[in-house]
Amino acid sequence: MDFAYDAVTSSFRDRLLEFMESHVYPAEPVFHAQLLSAADRWSVPPVVEELKAEARRRGLWNLFLPGEHGAGLTNLQYAPLAEIMGRSPNLGPAATNCAAPDTGNMEVLAEFGTEAQRKEWLEPLLEGRIRSAFAMTEPDVASSDATNIGTLITRDGDDYVINGRKWYISGAMNPNCKIFIVMGKTDPDGPRHQQQSQILVPRDTPGMTIKRGMHVFGYDDADHGGHAEILFENCRVPAENLISTPGSGFAISQARLGPGRIHHCMRLIGMAERAVELMCRRSLVRTPFGKPLAEQGVVQEWIAESRVRIEQLRLLVLKTAWLMDTVGNRGAHTEIQAIKIATPETVQWIIDKAIQAHGAAGVSQDTPLAELWAKARSLRLADGPDEVHKRSLARRELKRYA
Repeated sequence: MDFAYDAVTSSFRDRLLEFMESHVYPAEPVFHAQLLSAADRWSVPPVVEELKAEARRRGLWNLFLPGEHGAGLTNLQYAPLAEIMGRSPNLGPAATNCAAPDTGNMEVLAEFGTEAQRKEWLEPLLEGRIRSAFAMTEPDVASSDATNIGTLITRDGDDYVINGRKWYISGAMNPNCKIFIVMGKTDPDGPRHQQQSQILVPRDTPGMTIKRGMHVFGYDDADHGGHAEILFENCRVPAENLISTPGSGFAISQARLGPGRIHHCMRLIGMAERAVELMCRRSLVRTPFGKPLAEQGVVQEWIAESRVRIEQLRLLVLKTAWLMDTVGNRGAHTEIQAIKIATPETVQWIIDKAIQAHGAAGVSQDTPLAELWAKARSLRLADGPDEVHKRSLARRELKRYA
């Protein structure tokens, strides 16, 4: 594995760094001001569309997606770019059309969608004209085990009828979220991993009701389109809306979540870097008890430990990206689980120390730290909680010696 950036990565990286400095960071206060003053809490602040237009003009668009539909970058090439975007998680990914859950949904449609499905939904997603959501998690079952899903997708003539309840469906409160990929059971009595299917449900389909926006540590996450609770009551869609074949939903979700997990971890490292930067700047200018915070041994320990942990995480994430490129997602399964375990927890620790160095300012709206901490903490649950990944990783390790 070569740790040097190749020419393509270096070019994208230089352009992205300049774009972040000249446009994204200055837009952060504008974004929050527009969000607070909007008549509709869930509307998209106008500055986002301005950033998207500028990013597209600069060729910083769909960087996450390999092949014909995206920029053609490998996972290893995309990793340092996702890290840069992660420094401004509300704007960096959205401005470049690299925001979850759209990224995973575009990957699903590109790999498993029919020509008609790609024409109707993938194309506007690639162009950034619409947003999307992935409806899997449910409040009434242990959704960390995806085979538990209770939502039913029942064939009725030329249609499928959906009944069930979902929650924490990311991005669904955004009025521009026009399509939902819904996971449910088409064959509840079939083999355990072949009961589930995924189906496309357009927004405002009769029988689908968005009940409320869910809070995350007190944040409504309107800056990311919120997280919705959704009720499906005899929601009817054409049979051709099914993605791939009946019973393939679990396999599709696993294909979707592998890249999604590494994208989250890449962006988390960018969040950690920004937290360390803020912690260092703060510690140099604050002077309690007669000397700067930067001269306090405990603060120096936080800073040193943060740097060590970031470098460890980055190496593991880059190795994982390299393996995904060279041996595929299945061959990188152990590493994908390892980064999902290590990165959110470690970044949460780093952000916590940055908050501590800021005192009351660290939990206020005057720095991004409190929101960054909430995002990192929530990612210890998203795409499977830490304990599920540890269980699976331990079993894989034990098999080598059984």
